[in-house]
Amino acid sequence: MIEPLRLSLVVGCSCEAAFRTWTERTGLWWPTDHTATGDADSVVTFEPFVGGRVYERTPGGSEVDWGRIVVWEPPRRLAYLWHLRVDRADATDVEITFTVDEGDHCRVEIEHRGWERLGDLGLRRRDANQQGWAGLLPHFVAACRGPEASAPRASSPE
Repeated sequence: MIEPLRLSLVVGCSCEAAFRTWTERTGLWWPTDHTATGDADSVVTFEPFVGGRVYERTPGGSEVDWGRIVVWEPPRRLAYLWHLRVDRADATDVEITFTVDEGDHCRVEIEHRGWERLGDLGLRRRDANQQGWAGLLPHFVAACRGPEASAPRASSPE
């Protein structure tokens, strides 16, 4: 078994805002040079239900599936299969929990596991993803500090 990646950070907003920032406001923190298509104007979307997709859409309408939601429990827990740049059968598991920390802060804990599904590439992919998370998470922390993080959720027209 390959040891899971475990990351823990505290963000300067409520857990509700942190969950929304992760799932609805991904464009605030996902680096534009970190897309599957290489298109800086692509949008990353988390469909808000179990079975929903995690995907990237280019301005031209092309889509690249990145994963599938397996747990959707706002604002406490989110889990998805992650298969960006690998076959869906070789997806790894990402589980994120959001728990109240001191003040109006939120502790975000990430466990990224399932590397053994990748066979001989598992350890190398785990190490590459550790570097990837290290590059992504500071952007997420910054987005959770910004005014957009605590903005009310946009309502849909009825």
